[in-house]
This record gives sequence, C-alpha cells and structure tokens, in this order.
Amino acid sequence: MIAPNPGLPNQALQVLALAQRTAEEHVASAQHHADKIRTDALAAAEQIARDAQAHANNVRREADRVLAEARAAAEQMARDAQARAEEARRTGEKIVADARARAETIGADAMAGAEQLRHQAQQRYDDVVGSLGAKREALQQQIEALEDFDRDYRGRLTAFMQSQLRALWMDAPQIAAEVIDEEPVAEELEASQAPAQPRHADDADEPDDADEPTEK
Repeated sequence: MIAPNPGLPNQALQVLALAQRTAEEHVASAQHHADKIRTDALAAAEQIARDAQAHANNVRREADRVLAEARAAAEQMARDAQARAEEARRTGEKIVADARARAETIGADAMAGAEQLRHQAQQRYDDVVGSLGAKREALQQQIEALEDFDRDYRGRLTAFMQSQLRALWMDAPQIAAEVIDEEPVAEELEASQAPAQPRHADDADEPDDADEPTEK
C-alpha cells in the first residue's frame, strides 16, 4: 500500500488555478481578437459600401449616356426606315403596275396560242378519225377475205381427206369395216373443220397471223 501524500491536494489546486488563469487569458485574447476582426470587418464593409455606391453612380451615369445615345440612334433608324419604306412602296407600286401590264400581254398571247393549238388539235383529230375510218373499212375487207379463204381452205382440206380415205378403202378393202366404224370420227373431223364464226370489225384491230393458214 502507498501512503497518502499530504502535499497532493495543494498541487492540484495550484494546477487548477493555473489552468483557470490560462483559460481566462485565452478567452480574453480571443475576445480581443474577435473585437478587432469585427472592427476591421465593419470598416471594410463601409469602404466596400462606399466603393459600391461610387461604382453604382458611375454605372448609372454611363447607362444614362448609353440610353441617350441608343434613343438618338433609334430615332435616326426610325427616320431611315420610314424613308426606305416609302421608297419601297413606290418601287413596289411600279413593279406591280409593270407586272400587271406584262400579265395582260402574256394572257392575250396565251389565249391566241391556245386558240391556235385548239384549231390544230381539231384538224389533227378530224384527220385521224378520217384515216381510222378508212383503215377500219380496209381491215373489214381483209377480215372478210380471210374468212372466205378460211372457208375455201377448210372445204378443200375436207375434200382432200375424204379422197384420201376413199383411196385407202380401195387399196385396203379388208379394213373397210374398221374405217366404216370410224366414220363418226371423220364426221367429227369435218365438224371441227367448219368455218369459224365471223368476228365483228370492231373486235379486230388487225389480222391475226396465227390463224391465217399457210398456202401450199
């Protein structure tokens, strides 16, 4: 066990008193420093306010001067714009008058040209219609001639086949019975070789080369 030291309480009191005095000195120093900072800040703020006021006055005077110059320039621009607008109006009226006169001239020329073109188109139409009528009659005659040739050709072909059949019967009488049995087939062949129904002239723009028989 450690025996109590009777001098320790006094030392603690001395240390405590020293710490308290040190703290008070620091507080007083901080207060003094804060007062100085506040005083300097107030002085700086007042100086800044004075500078700002002077700058604002300068800016106001400069703004008044610029505004006066801008107002004068705007008035001059308005006068110039009015003069240019008046000149443009006169120029526009002249251009409109010239354009109206030119449009009337062009319209008269266009009407004359259109009438001439209409006359030419009517003349061409009459010529084309007349030529189409002549071509139609010629085509009708060709169609009739082809139909006559087709009927004549089919008749000659049928006669030729019949003569060949008769010659075959004469050369091979033993198959006469079979040929007789096949006579309906020959009749069907003749029916298939019957003349075709004539076509109307409106349905035939030109002869069909595929149906025209080849002459031997």
